[in-house]
Amino acid sequence: MSNPTPPLIAFHKLGMEFGPQRVLADINLDITRGQTVAIVGESGCGKTVLLKLMIALLRPTTGAVTFDGKVLADLSDRDLTRERLRFGFLFQSAALFDSLTVYDNVAFGLREQRSLDETQVRATVRQRLQEVGLPAAVESKKPAELSGGMKKRVGLARALALNPEVMLYDEPTTGLDPIMTDVINELIVQARQRQPVTSVVVTHEMKTVYKVADRVVMLYPLARLPPGDNQILYDGPPAGMKQSNDPRVHQFIEGEARDRLQELANSTT
Repeated sequence: MSNPTPPLIAFHKLGMEFGPQRVLADINLDITRGQTVAIVGESGCGKTVLLKLMIALLRPTTGAVTFDGKVLADLSDRDLTRERLRFGFLFQSAALFDSLTVYDNVAFGLREQRSLDETQVRATVRQRLQEVGLPAAVESKKPAELSGGMKKRVGLARALALNPEVMLYDEPTTGLDPIMTDVINELIVQARQRQPVTSVVVTHEMKTVYKVADRVVMLYPLARLPPGDNQILYDGPPAGMKQSNDPRVHQFIEGEARDRLQELANSTT
């Protein structure tokens, strides 16, 4: 009998604290190569923290994060930089360089790698901008001249320019109108279809979950978790969330606030 394929990303007994505040506790989670995993949950449950731990922008207080068989905390700075180049990261605010044009923002990583001449860089930049639905006329603009949706698409083009093996999306549709939200969702799907990529999407938008993900991991805030309970409330296909027996899962996917309002009222009395 053959051994199962090892996970590309793995969390083992992971805990994360910021001073006295515990954000993540005893997280055990494997992400298989090629999956698109949505990480959902209320504000403060540790979604973005988990994302940053995947590329060692943060280091866990306890436990370990493994990428492709390597424990990230054990790597030298040089080796860690090499592993990070296998990731693309779309930040919540797009995180574009304000002083650079759209063209130079997308070209930035390609130039840093120094593996392409400027002709090849230009071809790649224009191809990626075209793939996210932006015309050549936008190349000379600065981020301040762009709408929120355009900034997100430029950020996505920049992340995809390096042909990453893993794409990390931090709230990719926050602040966007419903149409632009669906545009970003569609671009996430298309990026996966164009080339093999493992994707992790942190989001609170269930429309995004249903459209892009083949697996959902739902976290719950530790501050409201009964002692001994698992912080991961759900781990499975998107459609299965509606059949979950946990009322907290239903409250989240249906956007029901009644119980939370009562909790908030009780916490102030």
